[in-house]
Amino acid sequence: MTFISKIDENHIDKEEIKRQAEILKEGKTVIFPTETVYGLGANALDEKAVSKIYEAKGRPSDNPLIVHIYDKKQVNDLAEEINENAKIIMNRFWPGPITIILKKKDIVPMRTSGGLNTVAIRMPSNPIAKALLEAVELPIAAPSANISGRPSPTRGKHVYEEMNNRVDGIILGGDCTFGLESTVLDLTGDIPTILRPGSITKEDLEDVIGKVNVDPALEKKEDNIRAKAPGMKYKHYSPNADVYIVSGNIENVVKKINKLSNEHTKEGLRCAVMCLEENKNKYKCDTIVLGRNLKEIASNLFDALITADEEKYDIVYTEEFSNSGVGSAIMNRLLKSAGYKIIKA
Repeated sequence: MTFISKIDENHIDKEEIKRQAEILKEGKTVIFPTETVYGLGANALDEKAVSKIYEAKGRPSDNPLIVHIYDKKQVNDLAEEINENAKIIMNRFWPGPITIILKKKDIVPMRTSGGLNTVAIRMPSNPIAKALLEAVELPIAAPSANISGRPSPTRGKHVYEEMNNRVDGIILGGDCTFGLESTVLDLTGDIPTILRPGSITKEDLEDVIGKVNVDPALEKKEDNIRAKAPGMKYKHYSPNADVYIVSGNIENVVKKINKLSNEHTKEGLRCAVMCLEENKNKYKCDTIVLGRNLKEIASNLFDALITADEEKYDIVYTEEFSNSGVGSAIMNRLLKSAGYKIIKA
């Protein structure tokens, strides 16, 4: 049975936090909100506890986990080398939605690192996450709190519906701010490399540390032989519906989607399109409005994919969005969700 706590991030109930922290100390699993998505946490230094994360998610065991901390000093316990770029990133962006990858110390089990000699570390800014991490006084491994391959949850309601009775504790703490998982930055090579784009963009990073590469694997359909960061190796963020990205200028995109959805409706299939608010009245099928700009799209994307399941759509089309700034993170998630299925309009 799952122990449920409802906590307001503006008025944190320390007793409820303490109860959930005790569950983690006992080597069990607790779901908690962060500023990006809800995370499914367990003691990062306890292999048996980490195994329970994989079991709850149905997650492949060679996919690395992100370790969450509440104090920058904890990095010294987890990582061998904290280079100058790491220090700059930590000072500029922590607490916040960015994960850094460093060479790990032996204290971090291979089960946590996905068999790699590196560790992914993040310091969340969500007040509930910070309070929980401080109360437990342990680094907590926490991937997104969903069945592996499914859309990441950003609403407490969705966490409860999907994960109740799969974990030992759940903290319901409202909606997540950013809506996309953290940027993952590998700092173990000569040039910092983005392994997963997020709300902190390539441009943001280059402003403070200079040249930053983007891992070429992000542009490819094929899975990596060994995933260096969460979300790189396996199909992710997928609703039950077939998702297709429709590429081209908006007039052609609208015509293409209307033609295809009309054909599918005649076949008895339910269709919808994920789109900008300004385009919602152009479509002849159901619409799932993502927002007015890239920031809103990022915040609403996973919620929209879960809505597609709730409405039992068979096919979901989506407009293509700008690949600049946070748009690169949005398109990364959409490509994964669609299994790289793109229709040219």
